Amino acid sequence: MKLEKAVVDELVVRPGEPADLDRRSTESTNADWKGSEKKKYKKVAEEDLRFYVAELVEAQRLFWANDSHALLVVLQALDAAGKDGTIRHVMSGVNPQGCKVESFKQPSSQELGHDFLWRAATVLPERGMIAIFNRSYYEEVLVVRVHPELLGRGKAVSGDTLGDEVWRQRFEDINAFERHLHRNGTRIVKIFLHVSKTEQKRRFLKRLDDPAKNWKFSASDLAERKYWDEYQTAYEEALTATSTQWAPWYVVPADHKYALRALVGGIIVNEIDAMNLSAPKLSPAKLADLADAKHDLKAE
Repeated sequence: MKLEKAVVDELVVRPGEPADLDRRSTESTNADWKGSEKKKYKKVAEEDLRFYVAELVEAQRLFWANDSHALLVVLQALDAAGKDGTIRHVMSGVNPQGCKVESFKQPSSQELGHDFLWRAATVLPERGMIAIFNRSYYEEVLVVRVHPELLGRGKAVSGDTLGDEVWRQRFEDINAFERHLHRNGTRIVKIFLHVSKTEQKRRFLKRLDDPAKNWKFSASDLAERKYWDEYQTAYEEALTATSTQWAPWYVVPADHKYALRALVGGIIVNEIDAMNLSAPKLSPAKLADLADAKHDLKAE
């Protein structure tokens, strides 16, 4: 079962067209389970997620066996949008040996001594592997754009000029970087978890009210919330400028976690299915070796 084409078409940011975040729903798509009562809506979404999790298990086996492609999943979102939970649920059946998660926090002094894409390049997935970037190099055109005082950190902006030109240059660099990866066998799935300001507030309060979840709240979360409008503008421009044929962006409604996880699972499965991977065919010589091995084992 694939995610319906109508749903995919609604979620994707078409290359060359605006992301239109302010017009996109944070609750559901128009083509999925909308119109169902909440209990039924949740049940269908959870059933779909279970199916996609099972599909990913088989897909990972093909990835590993073929050793011809890599998959990079980029997750971007504002705080409390559900990135960690999405990774945990969607990738729950995947063998840890074939999957890795990289989180991008404040860059180290070593990372600041390189160009802004360097730290991402060092942790890219090799062929046969799936990697998930929990935040990514896009932070350098999002957080840094909202807080331009960060642009001059270390040596990371050598050659850049201040002003709007630096963002145009970085968008170009990102597009070229992702095209290079695509040409060399890495398929890129970029997903923006689109949460509303109201839902973010509800989740923050939930973390504050529940002692078991207090650790998930940081004072910086509230500080960044004050820049909500600035982040929306930064995301709008970044997604519009970097959604390409080789690495399109998907904007997934994130106010309902059960729907969010099913949609993300469906997007990843669709992308893998599009690769048309199959079990590798063995050469006649290899098949002969296997026949000899089977004969020897039976003769013991």
